Amino acid sequence: MPRASDLEAREVVNMLDGRRLGNIVDVEFSLEDGRITAIVVPGSPKVLGLFGRADEVVIPWDKIKKIGTDVILVEVAGIR
Repeated sequence: MPRASDLEAREVVNMLDGRRLGNIVDVEFSLEDGRITAIVVPGSPKVLGLFGRADEVVIPWDKIKKIGTDVILVEVAGIR
C-alpha cells in the first residue's frame, strides 16, 4: 500500500481525455476512519499561464481507477 507522501511524486492522468492534470498537491482524509477521501491537483493555467492557476481540482477517491508506479489514472469529466 503506497503512503500519501509516495503519491505526490506520481503524475495524475485523466483517462477520459488523456490530459495530464499534474502531480498531487494535497490529499483529503476522513477524520472518522483515517482513510483518504480525495486527492487534490493544481487547476489549469489561466491566460497564457501569466495570471496564476484556476482553483485546485478535488478528485474523489472513487474516481481513481489505477495507481501505478509513476502515474495515477483517474476518470473525471468536466475538468478544464
